[in-house]
Amino acid sequence: MQEAIIEIMNNFGYIGVFLLIAIENVFPPIPSEVILLFGGFMTTFTDMNLIGVIIASTLGSLLGAIALYYIGKILNKERLKKIITSKPGKLLRLTPEDIDKADHWFDTKGNKTVFFCRFIPLIRSLISIPAGMSEMPMKKFLLYTTAGSLIWNTALTIAGSIVGENWTDILKIMDNYSHIIVVLLGIIFIIAVIIFYKKRQKTVKK
Repeated sequence: MQEAIIEIMNNFGYIGVFLLIAIENVFPPIPSEVILLFGGFMTTFTDMNLIGVIIASTLGSLLGAIALYYIGKILNKERLKKIITSKPGKLLRLTPEDIDKADHWFDTKGNKTVFFCRFIPLIRSLISIPAGMSEMPMKKFLLYTTAGSLIWNTALTIAGSIVGENWTDILKIMDNYSHIIVVLLGIIFIIAVIIFYKKRQKTVKK
């Protein structure tokens, strides 16, 4: 995949960066680190410049995020409630009240969540879906998505330009970062599920 990404960027420049980042946001397995670090490296031997790569990548991030936002909006709160109250959905042991609580949490903490999640691999893309599901105001969504994406894109693009042809060394560090984050998220998820069901059992007993 890395070779294909590099080939596209070599052939299409800024447009390649824009399209790849947009696709990466919708399809997280495509590594944004490769796109941004190599994009930074390209500014050292092509006519491309840092500002152009940063703008193209940030616009691509916004396009992908907006697409996922509207997917979340289609899968809204009411539809989720119908799913969990159906026979297959009951296996999740969730209630409509749980959906309301999650929605309320996102209403109060959504701004910070959307911003900080832009720095977390995999989650940085998927966070747009609950933002759409909770109907987070588009202006706020765009503001925090743009801010988070701009910082992430700028940092990696500049890093790529500084290390030049050694950009793959930074990529290895980012790969380790990604693996650590995924493991930590898995642990947090398991702990959250355990706590959730323990609270549910206590509520049922009362």
